[in-house]
Amino acid sequence: HIATSLPLPSEGDHLRPRIDLIVFMIDIKSKYSLKNVETSLAYVDASFFLGKVCFLVTGVGRMNACNIDTSAVCKLGEAYCSPVLFCELELEGVRVATAQRLLRMLQICAGHIPGVSALSLVSLMRKSDDD
Repeated sequence: HIATSLPLPSEGDHLRPRIDLIVFMIDIKSKYSLKNVETSLAYVDASFFLGKVCFLVTGVGRMNACNIDTSAVCKLGEAYCSPVLFCELELEGVRVATAQRLLRMLQICAGHIPGVSALSLVSLMRKSDDD
């Protein structure tokens, strides 16, 4: 399911499936995109930041058209203890690899991969302090 912003409308709450992973998409060319994500974060339950949220930054292949500093997005990921994925959706290979990575993350978050939890996934994806 796709939403352009949060909160989700309350009508139909009883019909909405369980949410296993939230992917916030940020277009590197749009400051509005980042502001929308920052505003929407306030509506996410704190328990989701234990491995069930990630930030997907698109448009990184056109850094000359960039309106958002990538360090601002990385700081957002650090602040919410959530991974940040960078991709260029216009390149088929990158798009497919990103989709596969997100699907694997979703499988883990939904509990379909034995022995791996969403929380352990985040700890594996975190940058070590030595880097």
